[in-house]
Amino acid sequence: MTATDPTARANSSQDIRDKHAAHLLPAVANYYAESIVLESGAGMHVTDVDGTTYLDFFGGILTVSVGHCNPRVTEPLKAQIDRLGHVSTLYPTVPIVELAERMSRITPGRLAKSMFTTSGTEADETAVVLAQVFTESQEVIALRHGYSGRSILAQSLTAHATWRAVPTQIAAIKHAVSPYCYRCPLKLEYPSCEVQCAKDIEELIQTTTTGKIAGFLAEPIQGVGGFVTPPKEYFATAVEIVRRYGGVFICDEVQTGFGRTGGKMFGIEHWDVEPDIMTMAKGVANGMPLGVTIATPEIADAFRALTISTFGGNPMSSAAALATLDVIEEDKLADNSEVQGARLRAGLEELQRRFPETIGDVRGMGLMQAIELVVDETAGDRTPNPEATSRLFEETKRRGLLIGKGGLYGNVVRIAPPLTVSATEVDEALTILGDAFTALTT
Repeated sequence: MTATDPTARANSSQDIRDKHAAHLLPAVANYYAESIVLESGAGMHVTDVDGTTYLDFFGGILTVSVGHCNPRVTEPLKAQIDRLGHVSTLYPTVPIVELAERMSRITPGRLAKSMFTTSGTEADETAVVLAQVFTESQEVIALRHGYSGRSILAQSLTAHATWRAVPTQIAAIKHAVSPYCYRCPLKLEYPSCEVQCAKDIEELIQTTTTGKIAGFLAEPIQGVGGFVTPPKEYFATAVEIVRRYGGVFICDEVQTGFGRTGGKMFGIEHWDVEPDIMTMAKGVANGMPLGVTIATPEIADAFRALTISTFGGNPMSSAAALATLDVIEEDKLADNSEVQGARLRAGLEELQRRFPETIGDVRGMGLMQAIELVVDETAGDRTPNPEATSRLFEETKRRGLLIGKGGLYGNVVRIAPPLTVSATEVDEALTILGDAFTALTT
């Protein structure tokens, strides 16, 4: 076989990149100037088709909760595939019923009845319909910088221009200001602001709605928005206002759920606010497609129309979710997230001290941490610096570390390893980040 023989490149990284460009929508974007073609994974690491191994600190967008190809998840999944693969929600199965019972047990407050779908997008859509049916109102409050998915309704809930594909949006959705303290849209400082971002929801309702709303959908920490973490008083204030105007609280735990924020199973539990409806996906099944919407009994029972999900809660995804939850609970991974998250946060804050011009903000909870890159924080210039983020990505890739990014301006580095991460792996990632920032700033 000669070097010019086209079969010589079969299944090489470049061959796969070429086929991706030829046969997938251009909108299906990849990370890095030269994308990485991943072929296998184990634990905290993934390997590309050329044999290069990387330490994964983004976990499939906060989805690989318990490590790549964890045998405690894959073995029950394989057994389920051999036993029963797919029947749709028209038939009850042991896995779907056990998972619904499990969700009722582990979620906060009075949440009790679930609907399973295949994604966070569908979970949020189901939640909005439940809120509208229960309240007999249509208007929904969402947050600027929030992200809810890729359908038309989800794009309408999403407050990022770059994620909206068409101009026609659903008019019943109103967007409140985000609790984004680093870039406060009200030009105030916490805590002297007295959380005016939450209090402003009342005027939003009074001036842009009929005065009676269906609900308020918000992430405890805004994921795609750049891990925007609200003040501790935010949700208690916001939810009280929403309920006063007839709405229910939809808590979007798609990225924050299942121990990700450290010490608690769900992000909202840090603020002692009970949701009326909760949505989940990503980390629930360690990579198998599964969306969850769970509601209080009275809200769930208000939905009387027929509904199905062809693939939602299928026996395979449900079995994977049950096994994933077993690992999270048995290994106390929410606690590990808190411990290793604190170690990661301390290391990121040390990087901020070393590179004060470039790193404007460090924020997050547990193993959901972010660093926001700006032009020159020391000179008071908080202009977003997405170019620096892109360069940092290339430097960390070169050193064998995968990270994520987000934020409205594309200038926020998102760091979210699997919950199984060790202190040694956290330290390794911090060392690579330090070396990458050194290369970036010299």
